[in-house]
Amino acid sequence: MGRILKQEKLTTLAEGVIVALGVALLLTGVYFFAPGLRVAVSKQLTGLTIDGGDLNNVTKGAKLPLPSETVSSTVASKGLIRIAEYAWNGNAGMIVANGGPRTTEGSLIEAAGVNLEIVRQDMVGGLRDMQIKFVEEFASGVAYPKSDKSAFAVSIMGDGVPFYITTTQKSLDEKFGKDKYHVQVLGAYGLSYGEDKVIGPRIWKDNPQSMKGCVISSVIGDGDWVVACNYAAANKININPDPTTWDANAINFVPSQDDDYINSVKELIKSQKTGYTVPLKEVVNGKLTGKTVNHKIDGATTWTPGDKMAFDALSGFTDVVSTKDFVNQMATTLVGVKEWALQHDKEVIAILKQTYVAANQMKQYDEWAVRASEAVQKTYNFETPKYWYDLFKGQKATPEQVTKNGGLDYNIGGSRVFNYADAMQYYGISDGKNRYKAVYEQVSAYLTDLNPCGFNETCKDGVVPYDDAVNLYFLTSANVGDKGSVQKITYTDTKTEVLANGQWNINFDNGSATISGSTRDLETIYNLLTQAEETKLKVVGFTDNVGNPASNVTLSNGRAQSVVAYLKGRGISGDRFQLIDGRGDANPVGDNSTASGKAKNRRVEITLLK
Repeated sequence: MGRILKQEKLTTLAEGVIVALGVALLLTGVYFFAPGLRVAVSKQLTGLTIDGGDLNNVTKGAKLPLPSETVSSTVASKGLIRIAEYAWNGNAGMIVANGGPRTTEGSLIEAAGVNLEIVRQDMVGGLRDMQIKFVEEFASGVAYPKSDKSAFAVSIMGDGVPFYITTTQKSLDEKFGKDKYHVQVLGAYGLSYGEDKVIGPRIWKDNPQSMKGCVISSVIGDGDWVVACNYAAANKININPDPTTWDANAINFVPSQDDDYINSVKELIKSQKTGYTVPLKEVVNGKLTGKTVNHKIDGATTWTPGDKMAFDALSGFTDVVSTKDFVNQMATTLVGVKEWALQHDKEVIAILKQTYVAANQMKQYDEWAVRASEAVQKTYNFETPKYWYDLFKGQKATPEQVTKNGGLDYNIGGSRVFNYADAMQYYGISDGKNRYKAVYEQVSAYLTDLNPCGFNETCKDGVVPYDDAVNLYFLTSANVGDKGSVQKITYTDTKTEVLANGQWNINFDNGSATISGSTRDLETIYNLLTQAEETKLKVVGFTDNVGNPASNVTLSNGRAQSVVAYLKGRGISGDRFQLIDGRGDANPVGDNSTASGKAKNRRVEITLLK
């Protein structure tokens, strides 16, 4: 989530970014005096799952008594379990289930006989240190580690989990021996629903290709950076993986000062208002030209309150894309120590179960949402309950703010909590579509493809595989009685607003509609559709100008149909395809007099509509 409200905080790739910045300083001289040196080539990403299915199940049930604010004496004698987490509204369900930072009288966690403490820790390095400290005590024979510097589990963003688990597992293996102790995902119970976003000029939203050559201040590798990468992948725009260089044909990221999302916004404001620039080495096709470009900051990846700061200070900027578009990307995810969890499975299952019950109460009864905001404020010791309540709901710009912003609308905040039906659906247990697996595997690809902060060199064995990183035993064992039926996502409305449009060069046999060769692009498309589950689709095929024009129309339509058939076979609903068409050799994007140009024209365009 970045640094929270000017508080000290590092993000999911915090340690790596710090190391990378140090390395970047050492390499600056090399870049300045070595024109022609080969550097990282800008890449087109394999995009993250856009599953447009808005997971928001509500299970009807009677209103339960609200928890008190008095710390429970009933469970005080039981072993204390500690969970550390970001200050994030996505944690509200667990916090209100506990009644606050410590289990309170009348709370759902007390009713389960669990003594739970929830502590705020905004630095990823701090979260990792707390889990390693926990393992140290546990390994020495302590059943319930007592140090206030330890935590059995941490709550982080689901898209940050591949990096967190991989790097934490590496630390555990080095300290205790390979594969002796493990950290695993135990479940998810909340969601970012709009608060994490890319802020930029309106033209980026209207014409994503206009982002080529832009410079965005970001915490590289973290969740909001992933939102930008998703947008680039869906629109087939290259990403420059080197934050010290500038590529006119790619989206360029520069690390914000101190790895701080607030500074990302401050740098954008400073650049737009004072002309502040950053020096970057110009690169073409991965080769330095020897020129230095002093470039303004054109946009920022951030979250609330960074977005509010930007909109208050600037005119003509909006939220270009957010987690409200990529709704399944950023789930509030519990990562625990596997060996301890299995020994204390009843308590872990009870914590998850009561969290889902509390979340379902929040969905039905505003009094529970209000009580949650009070508990969140007390747990994080920041701002007021109303502040947390309003940001949980999300807010749109007022008419006065829209006028001030040159007529452009924008949104701030927006979170969700998961009840049991949401969680079961998110992991595909109830409907067969594992949304989180698509997120995990696609972010894993981002890490290895873009190699942010030298990830591949640090983690030589690669990202921990999904099946080793995620353990759904605790979730499925929760068996919440009022889990209800899973909502069926429908696509009856006609969509008109374009979220993304990408030209995909899928391989077909010559003169045929049969897909051949690698299906990686098709996997990318599937992942994107899984992440933005509410979107509908237009699929249009094209050919080069070889052959009869009428036959080419038929061939291009057959190719579009082949892509649709593949996606349907993977579980994408047929109702999502708003248009399937073939347009032959019309609208070429390459020069048909060259082999490379013809290859570009043999394509399938997929447009995501919201």
